[in-house]
Order: sequence, then C-alpha cells, then structure tokens
Amino acid sequence: MKITILHGAFLPVPAIRGGAIGKAWGALGQAFANDGHMVTHISRMHDELPDEERIGKVHHLRVRGYNSVQNPLLLKLKEFFYVLRAKRVLPTSDILVTHAFWAPLLLTKKKFGKLYVHVGRYPKGQLKFYLKANRFQVPTRAIANAVKKEIPERSNNVSIIPYPLGWKVNSYDDYSKRPNRILYLGRIHPEKGVLELVNAFKNIPIKDREGWKLSIRGPWRIDQGGGGENYLSDINKVIKICGSTIEILEPTFSSTELKKELENSKLFVYPSLAEKGETFGLAVLEAMSCGSVPVVSSLECFQDLVVPQENGYVFNHRTTDVALTLSSVLLQSIQSTEEGTKFSSRCLERAKEFELDFLAQKYIADFADLLSIKDS
Repeated sequence: MKITILHGAFLPVPAIRGGAIGKAWGALGQAFANDGHMVTHISRMHDELPDEERIGKVHHLRVRGYNSVQNPLLLKLKEFFYVLRAKRVLPTSDILVTHAFWAPLLLTKKKFGKLYVHVGRYPKGQLKFYLKANRFQVPTRAIANAVKKEIPERSNNVSIIPYPLGWKVNSYDDYSKRPNRILYLGRIHPEKGVLELVNAFKNIPIKDREGWKLSIRGPWRIDQGGGGENYLSDINKVIKICGSTIEILEPTFSSTELKKELENSKLFVYPSLAEKGETFGLAVLEAMSCGSVPVVSSLECFQDLVVPQENGYVFNHRTTDVALTLSSVLLQSIQSTEEGTKFSSRCLERAKEFELDFLAQKYIADFADLLSIKDS
C-alpha cells in the first residue's frame, strides 16, 4: 500500500532535533518500507537536511516549517500555513497518517488517502471537528479514554497501538555492576519536574546517597522545547549546593548515545507533572529496554508500562511537597539493589513487547482493516 506520513511544523524527520512522535513514526516508516510498502514522509525543512531525499526505501519531502514558540495561538497559526504548504506536495496515497493539528480540517481524504489521525497528546476539544478522519490512533489507554470522552459517538474508530522502540532489546550484565547513577533524559522544563528532581536528590541525606550521581541531559532552550535560561538558573542554584553529585549534560538526539547513557545508569527518573502533557512515556520505555529501572510520577499514561513494586517505582506527584515525596521514593530505590536487579530483568521482558517489527505489523493490520471499510 501507499502510505504518507505528514508530521508537524516544528521538528524535522529524521528526528535530529528530538521529538518522540517524529522518532517513532520515522522508525515505523522504515519498517513499513522494508515490508514492501511505499512510504513518504513530509516534515519541516532543516539546514542539515535536503529538501528531498531517499533514506533507505523511504521518500522524504520537506517544506518550510518553524521553530517552536510558547504562545499557543501563534503555534497553531504557524502550523496552519505549514499544512497549506505541505498540501501542495502531498502524493496520492492509500493511507495518510498525520499528527498535524490542521491536517484533518484542510485535507481531502479521497485525494490523499484515508485519514489516520495520530492523537499523540490529550485532545483539547478539536476532535469533534475532525469529521474527515477515518481513524484515531492513540498510544495508551489513558489517551483512548480521553478521545472517547470527547467523541463518544466515534468510539469504534479509536485504535490503541503504542510507540515502538527504536532498537532491539538485549540482555545485560549484572545490574549491580552498573555505576550508581540516576539519569533523567528529556526536556529541561518545569512541566517535567526537573527542579523537583534536583531538590529531591539534594534532600536525601548525604550519607545515604554517598557514591551516587544524578545526571540530567536534555534541551533547556525555549526554541527546543525547554524552560529557558531562568529555569536553568534555578536548577543550577541547587546544583551548586550539591556540587559534582549532580550534573547537567548537553542534549543529544543520537540513538546510539542515548542508549549508552541508559545502559550506564541503574535508575531512570521521569518525574513529569504534566497531567495533560504526557501521553505515553517513550523515554521510560527506552530506559526499561536497557535495563534501567524507572522511577516515574503517578500520571495515568505510565500505567501501561510501569507496575509499582514489580518493575519500577511510582511516586505521588499530586502532593503539596513533590520534592519530599520523590525524595522518599528515590531513597528507597537506591537502597534496594537486590530489588533493582529483579525489576531490571522484568523491564527487559516488558520492553520486548514494544519492538519495532512486532508493532509495525499491528499498524499495517490496522491500515488494512481501515481500507477494507467502504466510505459511507
């Protein structure tokens, strides 16, 4: 079949500037093409990438996009013009996958293929206007429930298929031999709870965290989705108190480097506070696939991955003192080496269910099912 994947206006594909959605669909596109399907990605232009190229068996077209901004109205306006430009180069397809906000409103499904809308974030009332959409695909049960609540009459058009891993799950050496390192990988932004994390680590008595290091790696600049200089400054003030036991590293978008970081950490902490901002937790899954034990907030989306006291730790992020609550769970996790060894092994088992080739076939089956349904 012919499959077009239309990305948003703000990040290029391949995901050289990050972005879980672009990363996931970039990998899926290659898997679809390797299975014999014709795949075209359309994403924003970038100085490091040509406007048109083939990567493996996948065709890439790029149109002028934008850097991200904080103003949500300006964000939507910019993507409106981006989708209009993308419309000019869209090929005729059987399936058009998109997560661009305006695409289901501006594109004609009969010309560009059946409209397969990837809902990668909590809906905000827009789905009832997506009358042209043939299917709404979501990565977790939490998002599925939100979609069905917004458009209950279209509940039968919702598919739950998670994001895939970008690599194979391997076995690893003894967990206890890993460095005593806690890792956070992601945007350095207030909604991610990074400041609460550094305060939580600082609040653990020095004698209890002796020999442990907290590493934070990710973009902090606003144009890369971070919280900006003021937020970074607040974090650095806490780091000065703790010294070299906390470090901030430059962001990397290389899968090889990210995997190496995860393989060299005992714990992976993702303390997100974004009730309506997290939809899956690909970073958490990637950590689990490398045997790094997750410590996550109690957001509903993480429940598809992390089972408390079975393969990871969960803290209540809705308390009045988040740092104090997280500090207690961190202390428990760094003191439980034997428990961590068991959790690490179970993380690897769970992660195998998200390998790319397996999930790519689920998407293809969903596409085929959609194509078998005659338009009314």
